Amino acid sequence: MAALQSELVARRHWLDEEQYALIYGLARITPGTNLLAFAAAAAWKILGWAGAVAAVLAMTAPSAAMVVLLTRGYEAWNANALAMAAIGGTLAAASGMMATSAWQLLAPQIRSGRRARTVVIFLASVMASQAFSLPPVQLLGLAALAGLIWRTPVEP
Repeated sequence: MAALQSELVARRHWLDEEQYALIYGLARITPGTNLLAFAAAAAWKILGWAGAVAAVLAMTAPSAAMVVLLTRGYEAWNANALAMAAIGGTLAAASGMMATSAWQLLAPQIRSGRRARTVVIFLASVMASQAFSLPPVQLLGLAALAGLIWRTPVEP
């Protein structure tokens, strides 16, 4: 966003600081993709409706085309054993990276003397995920609430 501000306000003078701030603020509170809302509003301010439509199409059409191509590719490769093995390997690598990221988040809490709390919250999250099929955002919210309620002194 800083690069857009520099380009739109300081370099090209297409928007002034006040207009940029208003567009940025409105885009942040708009439901959905904030960057798309920002681009549509900035383009509308600069070029009117044609600019807004062009900005939205320029941001959404390439990714939509990519999704269609990837979906068709997956459907075509679904019967190919070699392609499915490659996809399976990619999924295994992604799962391993996610597990490593989870460990990197847990390790400092375990080492800081908060083992019991960390293990209980982690295991409760895993069990809640499996038993109740809770989405990740709800699990994170519940874990944050548990961490807020169950406080332990921080060792220096």
